[in-house]
Amino acid sequence: MSTYKILKVWQKSMKLVTTIYIETKCFPKEEIYGLTSQIRRASISIPSNIAEGYGREGKNDYLRFLNIAMSSLFELQAQVEIGKNLMFLTENSFNTIYDDTRELERMLSSFIRTIKNSK
Repeated sequence: MSTYKILKVWQKSMKLVTTIYIETKCFPKEEIYGLTSQIRRASISIPSNIAEGYGREGKNDYLRFLNIAMSSLFELQAQVEIGKNLMFLTENSFNTIYDDTRELERMLSSFIRTIKNSK
């Protein structure tokens, strides 16, 4: 692989960041330093850690960053549910985001297994 940008899991995570930014624009202004910021930072952490891990030497270091990306994904799933419960996200928006995160979770899990099993 010549660059992390060709990884489907990275591309999907970048699309998710865009979706998150669009959907959190309508969050209450008093949440700009609270939930809005947390959700955005968690979403940004996913492609960032995939990219950072790619640049590291050694499989174990790469896996550490991929696992951080996975942790950020789980954090994001919890936070968007909080956004839905507080009625900052519509049911439809929540379902779209949650479905995207579940697909990304499967992709990232598969990618981690592939890296673990590589020589």
